[in-house]
Amino acid sequence: MPSVRCLLVAAGAALIVLLTAVPASAHGFSSTVYADLTSPEAGHVRAELGLEYDLLVVSAADAERDDPLFRQGTAAFDARDAAAQSAALDVHAASVVKYVTERFTVTGDGTACTPSQDGGFRIEQREGVPYALLSLDFQCAPADAHEVRSGLFPDAEGYVRDTKTVVTYDLDLASGSAALDANQPSFSTAQSTGERFWEFFRLGAEHLLTGLDHILFVLALIAGSRRLREIVLAASTFTVAHSVTFILAALGLVAAPAEIIEPVIALSIAAVAAWPLWRIWRRGPESADLAPDGPGLDRSGWSRLAVVFCFGLVHGLGFASALGIDTAWSWRLLWSLLVFNVGIEVVQLAIIALVFPLLVLLRKRTPIPPRWTTGVIAAGVCVVGLIWFVQRILGV
Repeated sequence: MPSVRCLLVAAGAALIVLLTAVPASAHGFSSTVYADLTSPEAGHVRAELGLEYDLLVVSAADAERDDPLFRQGTAAFDARDAAAQSAALDVHAASVVKYVTERFTVTGDGTACTPSQDGGFRIEQREGVPYALLSLDFQCAPADAHEVRSGLFPDAEGYVRDTKTVVTYDLDLASGSAALDANQPSFSTAQSTGERFWEFFRLGAEHLLTGLDHILFVLALIAGSRRLREIVLAASTFTVAHSVTFILAALGLVAAPAEIIEPVIALSIAAVAAWPLWRIWRRGPESADLAPDGPGLDRSGWSRLAVVFCFGLVHGLGFASALGIDTAWSWRLLWSLLVFNVGIEVVQLAIIALVFPLLVLLRKRTPIPPRWTTGVIAAGVCVVGLIWFVQRILGV
């Protein structure tokens, strides 16, 4: 039925146009702030902050285009010169620190702690973008518990949405981690285990939902699976693989720069989506069923699982990077990372439970061979993955 085929092709083209209109980075519209809090001595809380450099510049400059910080900071950003970036922040440290300390606060038993900067700014790369590292010392009255509040880079500024602050802490004879955002802007060291569990579970779920590349990878797995056991095996393989690199990254045993991780994740989308296209070509244009003969997987199916496992390892590094896990033997983040992983898996299974039955129904009800439905979806996802791969390689 040519009209239906044309409709499917048009839908695939629309998918490509829509998805390639978004930034090539995994999470281009959100930002993550990293904060590590310790207490060197009584009445002293030390905060090591990591903030996205370009956001810090435009926010601290209050978007005034004639502001010296804006001009000098953006010029250093465009030049990709780390030394010039840290110099720009150091020159305008008063404005930058004022912006940060008004939105990132520490209190002890309800009494505000007094912040001051310790040392200059440093620059490092996180997820392919420069981050400014800032050390703050908070002087606090003696307290049994401390509360940390973050309102950095709010939606109202109009630059990003849904900024998250990932906090690790070793305070008040307690250590752990917390995830803060607009819905949950603060936490206390007296917080219960259940509350911390929910924060990172929610963070993992939101991370997958807001990461188009990870969603497309799951859709590529679904498009290439003709039977439920195939998608279950593929999803389980993916889960095992990225859980392995999650743990290894938390232990500081593996690491890879975002300049490598991000393009490979895009390439993984294209490769997994291309798999059903190769099976269509191998079985011939008249094939109506892409499923292997018999109850088990054929050689192609096992090869696909091997490819999914390898790319899952890379996605695990990407997930770990989202939590800022780059410190050797970071046991304090390991528990939170595993809960974060649970949130990812719940959303992943929800997507499979929703999309796979709809795809099966579409294959059965449309008056065209199932290979057309599978082929159009897979081709659209594959093209998007390749476009993102090229964009990330070129740094677009």
